[in-house]
Formats: sequence, C-alpha cells, structure tokens
Amino acid sequence: MPKPTHLPSRPTRRLARAVRAALLAGIAGLSLAAAAQSAGPPIRLGVIGPFSGPSSDFGTPMLNGVRLAVEEINRVGGYLGRPIETVVEDDRADPDTGLQGAQALVQAGVVATIGFCNTGVALKALPVFQQARSPLLVPCATGTPVTAQVPAAESYVFRTSARDAIQAPFVVNDIVQRGWKRVAVFADTSGYGEAGLVDVQKALAAHGLAPAYVARFAIGVKDLKDELQAARAAGANVIFSYTVGPENAKIANDRRTLGWDVPMVGGWPLSFPFFIDGAAQAAEGALMAQTFIAEPSNERRAAFLANYARAFKTRLTVPMAAAQAYDTTYLLLYAMFGVPGGRFTGPALKASLENLQRTYYGVVATYDHPFTADDKDAVTDNMLVMGKVHQGAVTFAYPEDARRNLFVQRKR
Repeated sequence: MPKPTHLPSRPTRRLARAVRAALLAGIAGLSLAAAAQSAGPPIRLGVIGPFSGPSSDFGTPMLNGVRLAVEEINRVGGYLGRPIETVVEDDRADPDTGLQGAQALVQAGVVATIGFCNTGVALKALPVFQQARSPLLVPCATGTPVTAQVPAAESYVFRTSARDAIQAPFVVNDIVQRGWKRVAVFADTSGYGEAGLVDVQKALAAHGLAPAYVARFAIGVKDLKDELQAARAAGANVIFSYTVGPENAKIANDRRTLGWDVPMVGGWPLSFPFFIDGAAQAAEGALMAQTFIAEPSNERRAAFLANYARAFKTRLTVPMAAAQAYDTTYLLLYAMFGVPGGRFTGPALKASLENLQRTYYGVVATYDHPFTADDKDAVTDNMLVMGKVHQGAVTFAYPEDARRNLFVQRKR
C-alpha cells in the first residue's frame, strides 16, 4: 500500500505560513492596484470533473486544488470585495454527463470554467464553451486534441496540464536512452487512449522505431494475459500504457502473473492510486512523466503541500491534479484583474488570459505569459520530470531531476 502523505514538520508549517502570507499580500496588492469599486455579487466560477466514479481519484484532488485557491483568494477579499463562488458539476467520467454539466454551467452564467480530467469527456463538451464564448481552463485532461479542435486564435480552451504530444516524446526519449527499443503499446479505446497511441507512434517514429506490438482494449477489461503473451512473443522489452483507471493495474498484475519481468512506463496516470494501490508490488519501478512531485523541494511547494494537508486532512492522492488546478485558479484571477472595470465577458477574459500582464509564481511553474492568441498550452517539455514508483509512492527517477526541481521552471 502507498505511504500516506507525511504531515508537514513544524519548520515546514512555519515556512508555509510565511509563503502563504506573501502570496495573499500579493493578491491584496492586485486589488489595491485595480480601480476602486464597491463590493458586488459573488463571481461564479464553474468547476467540472469526475468527482465520483472511476476517475474520482484524480478528479477530487483537482476540485480540492480549486477550492484551496478560492479559499485563499476570498480570505483577502476576493476580487475587489466580491467573493469567488464555485458552481460544481460532476461529470462522472462520462461524456454525456459531461456535456450536460457543461451546458448547465454556461446556463448558470459562470464567468469561466476550470475542469475536465478525461480527454473523451472534454472533447464532447468543448463545443459548448466554444459556442458560448466562455473560457474553459483545463488542468488535468492531457489528450493532445483538447486544444486543437479549433484554430488557436479562435479558441476559448486553455490548458495547464502537459499534453500528451510532449509527454509521449519525453517518455520515449528516456526509454530509448535506457536501451528499451522494443515497445509494446497498451492503449484503451477511449479518447485518451486513441490520442495517446498516435502520440507514442509519432514519438517512436522520430527515433526510426515502430511499436513491436499494439494492444487495444475497452475500459473495464478484466484480463489482458493473451495480449501480454503476444507482446512477449513479439520481443517487446518495455510496456508503454495509455489508460487512466484500474486497467493500468490489470496490465501490471497480469504481467507479474505471467512472470514477464519487463519495465512499465507511461504518462501521468501511472502515478494514480488505481495503479499504485491496485498493482501494489507489481507497480514498483514504473516510470511516468510528471510536472509536480509531492516533495517540499522549494518554498512554494512546501507551502502548497502544508496548506493542502491543513485544509483537507486527507492523503493527497494525485498531487499533479491538485497543484495544476490550484495554479489554474490563480491564473484566472490574474486574468480577471486584467479586465478593465471588471466586465467579465468571455472575449474580455480570453484576451486577458492571452496577454497576462503579471507573472504568477505558481506551484508547478513560474507563469510568465503562459498563453498567447496562438498557443493555448501553458506547459512545455522543460517543465517535465521523470517520476518513479518506489515503495508505494512517486519520487524522482533521477537525482538530477530532484536537484533541478529546486528551481521552478518557466515555459520554454
């Protein structure tokens, strides 16, 4: 079983309080610098994701990341005395439910929405936000198509998670350097698996390689031994998985049952409890791309981890989801302060997000112009590190990544 999140030490808690005080002072400074306005009604912020069901292990941390940021913002007066109020929709990782939730948020008059963890759910709901010209900020879903449905200049969809078009090459580069060139790709048939398979194939082709074997399977599959035996017969020496739920654990456990001792690599879902808890010893040593590892490697991250533990008193199951959502909420606040007179129309917020005037010193990254009219993805490959499952937790795969992580990266 994975180790529980460690409670912060007293020095870490003191540091967290100091960093949080500095952050809140900065928000208050933004309020004072803006034109004076009287307090008005709450500002409604939409939040949508899988808060129940099979993807709630990373949907709930995403929601908590938003709530932590909103609590901090409201503590110092919100936006010029107007509190932020969240309007929450649970998409249950189901595309039809996500579509209905998106429609409900737009009808509720939210100024913008933070959400989506599942690529397939996001893709079905994106047209709702685009047609309503209502900004959507995506802190979790990583499928490359999410920010490619319409031309970037027209798009109201912004993303603060690492799209698979950079995760897949990052992982492929690592495994090729390790000498693992006979790659078996195990991809589910969801929107996430479909897009991920394409990205892995492109990344392998850049090295003059092709998959040694490709397995496709439906969400909820109960047995993958036949596919694993076929991959072994094809001479594969590494498994690259593209799925988000218990299927990752099924791959690892069936691999162990067959006595096939090959490494398992993938995108960030290999850091999820469904994999680490579900596979237990079979998960040990798995490698995955990460933007944030829950170690207090610098002041910002120590403060975030301590404040999350204080606020929710629960294990932080998917740190990336929480940290990216937390940063996303502050980026939206900074954009709000860039809208003259607080007139939060969709086009006005879109323009402000594309031209943020202040640098936000976040948990995952330092955001200095994270978006432009032509680029709606805030994360570049220099922000990634390789994570590894070790004794039931995710840590740095390489000491040099741990050292580099002392310094928060900026977009390339």
